[in-house]
Amino acid sequence: MTDRHLVAMGGGGFSDADPVLDRYALDLTGAPKPKVCFVPTASGDALAYEDAFLAAFPAASFQTSVLRLFQREVADVTAFLGEQDLVYVGGGNTAIMLAAWRLHGVDAALRSAWEAGVVMSGVSAGANCWFEASTTDSFLIGRADPLLDGLGLLAGSFTPHYDGEATRRPSLHAHVASGALPPGLACDDFVAVRFAGTELVEAVASRPGCGAYRVTAGPGGAVEESPIPTRALTPG
Repeated sequence: MTDRHLVAMGGGGFSDADPVLDRYALDLTGAPKPKVCFVPTASGDALAYEDAFLAAFPAASFQTSVLRLFQREVADVTAFLGEQDLVYVGGGNTAIMLAAWRLHGVDAALRSAWEAGVVMSGVSAGANCWFEASTTDSFLIGRADPLLDGLGLLAGSFTPHYDGEATRRPSLHAHVASGALPPGLACDDFVAVRFAGTELVEAVASRPGCGAYRVTAGPGGAVEESPIPTRALTPG
């Protein structure tokens, strides 16, 4: 079976001037000059975000492209994504992104590319999307609501910015305790979890003191939070 790699980042990457997690995902491609496609749908295809991506992935080292949907130029999205070594999904509004993807067939195209061996990655909304469910501020800034609308490549839920936004941890605990969200994973900023197929391989961090966690429903309505061993990545 073709290797299927996926890296979900709770925060970090080029948008936070922290390239270590990006390099970790890129190394999985094994390509000397990787083809990297940025998908900025969650930001409304913000030009500043695209410019930051292109600056972080210079043409001397990467073959870059951007899949825009608000002014779409790619006719065959499935073929386009299938040609990449790495797909990098940016942050922003998870709910609107998923709705737009389904209108344009990007959801099916991403699954096809992942199954064919293209490395999938993303930060925040770009991490939420791969799971069955997530917490998101898509509906109100400063609030972490449950969203049961992910692509479902990976089972359970995902929560980004676990240490970076005050509402994330208590909201996730409340949603899991009530059954509004399935149990799942949570990542601090500057932390990523890597999957081979649908199996969690490891958690990695680009900064000290950051971690990843399993959050599950315990007996009597309690919630259990278990740290996942997290490997520190070296910069440079």
